Amino acid sequence: MAGTILLSAGGTGGHLFPAEALAHVLIARGWTIHLATDHRAETYGQNFPAAETHIIRSATPSVKSPVTIARALWSLYGGYRQSKSMLRRVRPAAAIGFGGYPTVPPLLAAAHLRIPTIVHDANAVLGRANRLLAPRVSVLATSFAEVGYAEGLRTRVVQTGNPVREAVIEASRIPFDPPKGGAPLRLVVFGGSQGARFFSDVMPEALAKLDPADRARLAIVQQCRPEDIERVRAAYAALGVAAELAPFFRDLPARIAASHLVLCRSGASTVSELSVIGRPGIMVPLPHAIDQDQSVNAAVLAKAGGGWVVPQAQLTAERLAQDFSGFLAAPDHLVAAAAAARSVGRPDAAMRLADLVEEVARTKGMSS
Repeated sequence: MAGTILLSAGGTGGHLFPAEALAHVLIARGWTIHLATDHRAETYGQNFPAAETHIIRSATPSVKSPVTIARALWSLYGGYRQSKSMLRRVRPAAAIGFGGYPTVPPLLAAAHLRIPTIVHDANAVLGRANRLLAPRVSVLATSFAEVGYAEGLRTRVVQTGNPVREAVIEASRIPFDPPKGGAPLRLVVFGGSQGARFFSDVMPEALAKLDPADRARLAIVQQCRPEDIERVRAAYAALGVAAELAPFFRDLPARIAASHLVLCRSGASTVSELSVIGRPGIMVPLPHAIDQDQSVNAAVLAKAGGGWVVPQAQLTAERLAQDFSGFLAAPDHLVAAAAAARSVGRPDAAMRLADLVEEVARTKGMSS
């Protein structure tokens, strides 16, 4: 079978990376890929292998005011009309959404045109956009066996896992090498596509509390927001800590594979990549999230023994310093956690989802 598949995703890495992984598998099987997304893909989707990228109007409804809601709905309606026109021209065999409000207009338009549709949700809790779409699509694909807000859906639900990029698969081939005999403990710190100011604040304080001998054994790679880099760099230099800082690492999977420990948020892509690569993480869910999806994601990996969930309010500099000292003294804990993380990874998720896409694409054609 050959033809066109439309992939749609919000413009952040968490939405685009699984879509990119699926795109590579489908292209290898002979399909042509089109991408529907928003303007943020210019940053996070530069390597997306689409024959054509369609920037679709969208907005995120909020409860701030009736005027804000009305404007958002008008933008989504405009995106729906734009999507309908695009779909009639592209005529895809199926449309696949990966979450975020930019997926709502293309997937609704596809469903109304009777194009077979799949929504994939990477998290252990359905996102708000996917909650809107799930009852209206052909299949809901999930990363986790149990997904919040999916209960009672009449839509078919299939667990595929969360597709990861080829760079993650390559990184998973690197074995874990524990920091024994006084060797450096390699630590990677990142906070999602936008970085995490909290880590830039707490890390220098934690390192200042370490015994100098322990501090000298840390080798750090850390993502910082651009406005935080110079102060963090100065703090580390004053402490004599070896650190590489940047706003974004395009080779992050390789950095994770080279690490012994990761300090991070717990978005779905992060948790999936930790499990496929097999590296332990201290996971700090984004606080104040409406659905607490990051907490649920992290709990799945922690339950398997592949990491530790620490709410941001409890991750003090003192606690972090104690954790670092403990891992330096007993690296076997990291060895066990790395193996446990790998045990729950799904490196074949992109293949599984591609199989499902091809199955659904065979069901029925597009209406006029």
